Amino acid sequence: MTTRLTVATGAPYDVVIGHGVLSELRGLVGTDARRVAVVHSPTLQDRAEALRSELTELDVHLLEVPDGEAAKNADVLTSCWRTLGEAGFTRSDVVIGLGGGATTDLAGFVAASWLRGVRFVNLPTTVLGMVDAAVGGKTGINTEAGKNLVGAFHEPAGVLCELDVLATLPPEEVRSGLAEVAKCGFIADPTILELIEAAPEAVADTASPLVAELITKGIAVKAAVVAGDLKETGPGGSVGREALNYGHTLGHALERVNSFGIRHGEAISVGMVFVAELAHRSGRIDADLLERHRSVLRSLGLPTTDETPFDTLLEAMRLDKKTRGTQLRFVVLDDLARPAVLAGPDDDLLREAHAALRP
Repeated sequence: MTTRLTVATGAPYDVVIGHGVLSELRGLVGTDARRVAVVHSPTLQDRAEALRSELTELDVHLLEVPDGEAAKNADVLTSCWRTLGEAGFTRSDVVIGLGGGATTDLAGFVAASWLRGVRFVNLPTTVLGMVDAAVGGKTGINTEAGKNLVGAFHEPAGVLCELDVLATLPPEEVRSGLAEVAKCGFIADPTILELIEAAPEAVADTASPLVAELITKGIAVKAAVVAGDLKETGPGGSVGREALNYGHTLGHALERVNSFGIRHGEAISVGMVFVAELAHRSGRIDADLLERHRSVLRSLGLPTTDETPFDTLLEAMRLDKKTRGTQLRFVVLDDLARPAVLAGPDDDLLREAHAALRP
C-alpha cells in the first residue's frame, strides 16, 4: 500500500510512503527544470546513479558528500555551491536530497541558499530521515559552536519515503530512527506507544506492516505540528513546533560532547528519559509515565542511561538553539501527549535528573 500525507503549510506538499513511490519523482522535479543536483552519501552511489538513469532528459549532477553529520559543515556546503555554480544552476533547477537526515538537512540548505531558494525534493533512506529530518522544512549545517545553528526554513516540493530501502539498514540505524517515532508517541499520539508495547520484537523487521504503520504515524504527527507552527513561533502561547524538540536539548549536547560518535536516536532516547525525570521531579508527571519512557525505549533496544560528567553536558546545553538569553528551555510533559516548556530550571534540579540516569 501507498500512503499519502499532506503537510498543510503555506506551500503544501505531500509525503508519500510505501513501495515503488520513486515513480513520482519526475513529477516532483517539474517540467521547467533543466538541471538536477543529487546530494548523496558515498554508500548511496548506486541509487544516485539509478536516479540519473531515470532522469535521462535532464543534466544530472551527483554531489557525493560525507556520511552522517560530517556532511553538515561549511566546507561541504561551499563545495556544493561550487558545483551548482559551475553547472549554471538557475531558479528553475532542482536539488534532490538522497540519504539520511544529515544529507537531507544539507541538501535542503543548499537549495535554500542557492539563488535565495530553489526547488528541492527529499528522498530519505533511513527511518530517522523519514519521520524527522525530511519533513518540515528545517534545513541547516553545524558549526563548532553547536548543532544546526546555521540554517533556514525551506520546504520541499515533496518527500518520497521508499520503504524498500529500509531492508539495507543495520539494526542499530533502524533503532535510532524509532527513537523519533517513540517521541511522537509521547508528545502527541499514544497509539504509537501502544503498538510498540504490544509487539516490540516486530519492530526489528523493517518489512513488517508494523514498521510501516509506525513510520506513517510518526510522519503524521510531524506534519500536523509543522502545519500549525512552521517556524517554531509558538502561536498563541502554545508549545507549537517546539514540542518536536522533546529530548533534544540534552540529546544534542550528548552528540556534541561525543563528537557525533553517538547516533542521533540514541542521544535523543537518553534525552527523553532526562526530561521525563525533570517533569517527574517538578511534579508534572507521575512515576508510571516516567517508567514508561524507560520501558518503551529499552524495548526498542535504545539506551536510557548516561555517565557523561554533568558539567560537560551543562556547558553544551547552554549552546542549544532553544536557549533564550541565559535561560535554558526544556520541552517536558504535563501528562502523556501534553507537551509544555520548562524554562530556566534550577541547575540543582538538572543535576539531580541527570544523576538518575546513571546505570
